[in-house]
Amino acid sequence: MLEDGMHGVPAGHTASVVTHLEMKALPNQRVEAELDLELMPVPAPDPEWYLDLFRKVGAPWLWFGRLVVQPVELKELLSDARVHVHVLRDRGEDVGLLELDFRQDDECELAYFGLTSGMVGTGAGRWLMNRAIALAWAQNITRFHVHTCTLDHPEALDFYRRSGFTPYKREIEIAPDPRLTGLLPRDAAPHVPLIA
Repeated sequence: MLEDGMHGVPAGHTASVVTHLEMKALPNQRVEAELDLELMPVPAPDPEWYLDLFRKVGAPWLWFGRLVVQPVELKELLSDARVHVHVLRDRGEDVGLLELDFRQDDECELAYFGLTSGMVGTGAGRWLMNRAIALAWAQNITRFHVHTCTLDHPEALDFYRRSGFTPYKREIEIAPDPRLTGLLPRDAAPHVPLIA
């Protein structure tokens, strides 16, 4: 347990406040823009393809969770029938990632949800979230949960709350900076100072 006050972060690391959110019932669908997008399930995706999309979507926000997983473990995870990976496509181009994890009984974790930079602000996020919620609750779950952090898009937390998620817990995450470990380019997420 952290005591009140400021706490140093080791050089070469990032620190973020993580907010956990949940919904325990299917919310009313929010109004979405009419967009010509396609959401495609990708059963047992090729790990190289998956990591390429993961970086494309997540590098601006320093996503590193899947980049530190050993290749054999990642292949196992992506091959698990209870992990549902979907790709959002715009005119044939991969522009978004949706990963729903049903490995806990009666629950679904919104493990990864994001868009490429060019799609942010177009209404594609609402379009994708409406489908994520429908896909999750179609599986007879009792709880749908997600977490976001202060390294994510500044509107992410409010977006999840508007979507029907309620915050229930906060944590501090300290991790090696993925730009310094070589997992992401050094110029990723320029809004987060690189402190070696």
